[in-house]
Amino acid sequence: MATDVIERMRNGERIPETAPELLCDEIENTRRLIAELNTGYHTPDEIRAILERIWGQRLDGTVRMFPPFYTALGKMTTVGKEVFINFDCTFLDQGGITLEDGVFIGPGVKIATEGHPEQPERRHSLLTAPVVIRRKAWIGAGAIILPGVTVGENAIVAAGAIVKRDVANNTIVGGIPAKYIRNINA
Repeated sequence: MATDVIERMRNGERIPETAPELLCDEIENTRRLIAELNTGYHTPDEIRAILERIWGQRLDGTVRMFPPFYTALGKMTTVGKEVFINFDCTFLDQGGITLEDGVFIGPGVKIATEGHPEQPERRHSLLTAPVVIRRKAWIGAGAIILPGVTVGENAIVAAGAIVKRDVANNTIVGGIPAKYIRNINA
């Protein structure tokens, strides 16, 4: 039944909090896999094999990650070729995360596709919006990417930035909130 819910989510359908088929089993399975990933030493091939189970996709042999890594669901993340994810990253992916080919993720990066309404009586509801990191973008150490953001091709997000708006191709952004700094030197 969790597979049906995942497919519904991939098709853009929101699953209400009160739905009987909440993702509890899938989330518990992901937690077990995360514990396995983050415990002990694993070769790059072993890491990819665990990530394939977490993300529910075949990964190219060029994908690299340095654990620890954290996610609650995982099945809404899509990863291209030649992607590198450094230590201590967290992906909250119920809204969908796409990492295109050649993306470079620095240590401690947080990507959040999930949030909650500001009204106290509705805060238990989940609001989601996808995050897309385009080809060859670089997300610096400790940056936070918020729901609904697209980071453009070749763009750089400076370390520690909080990104709440789209980042144009071939630009550098930084700060809190992230602002345009300059174009990338060609």
